[in-house]
Amino acid sequence: MSPVDTPPTRTADEPMVRLEGVHKVYMTGRVPVRALVDVTLDIPRGEFVAVMGPSGCGKSTLLNIIGAIDLPTQGRVRVAGVDLLGLTDDALSDFRRDRVGFVYQFYNLIPSLTAAENIELPLAFKGINGAARAARVAELLRLVGLEDRADHTPSLLSGGEQQRVAIARALANEPDLVLLDEPTGDLDRTTGAAILSLLSELNRERGVTLVLVSHDPTVAASARRRVLMVDGRVVSSDIADDAGKGDR
Repeated sequence: MSPVDTPPTRTADEPMVRLEGVHKVYMTGRVPVRALVDVTLDIPRGEFVAVMGPSGCGKSTLLNIIGAIDLPTQGRVRVAGVDLLGLTDDALSDFRRDRVGFVYQFYNLIPSLTAAENIELPLAFKGINGAARAARVAELLRLVGLEDRADHTPSLLSGGEQQRVAIARALANEPDLVLLDEPTGDLDRTTGAAILSLLSELNRERGVTLVLVSHDPTVAASARRRVLMVDGRVVSSDIADDAGKGDR
């Protein structure tokens, strides 16, 4: 049994994400690039967090560390009660599949598959049987309002519809946490606002923990908490006075 298969040991008030003294250094030739510098951050369960900052400040690196796509050079990372640095490579893969959903700016849908088939992929990888997969896909299509687009390939969907498919796919295995990297960056303002409204609804009504990366204050206005990064450091983390105004 892998560490992911074992229920995590945690206290009731343990945050969804806990980073302690996290550093990430990349080598460009012989030159070290410090992408994250001594980041300590807690993200409570059920929170909707926007990570903000200028391009190159470390936002996407932070998201990759939280999502177990990358590991820190130094520091501790606990997500959903699991110490990520204590997992094998196989267990990290299982963790990403089962516990974390990912949504990207450019959707990352498979062009040859329909909307339903794209949503079904994580369920198939997990070994869910055909009948259960079909029921879950139908539920997710209803959730994102795309029941009538199930058989459409991405080329027949608008940008907003493709992003809704990506969100449904991210939710397929009922993850503890959904990570979103500039999810509205390729959308017009009206469509982007609709996507943010959907995300806010998922957070409020279903308790999904969301961590969204953006450099756009309008996008960040939908989140309840805002984390500001500068030069690889978290310089502030505060509950927003105007949280939720972005979806009204």
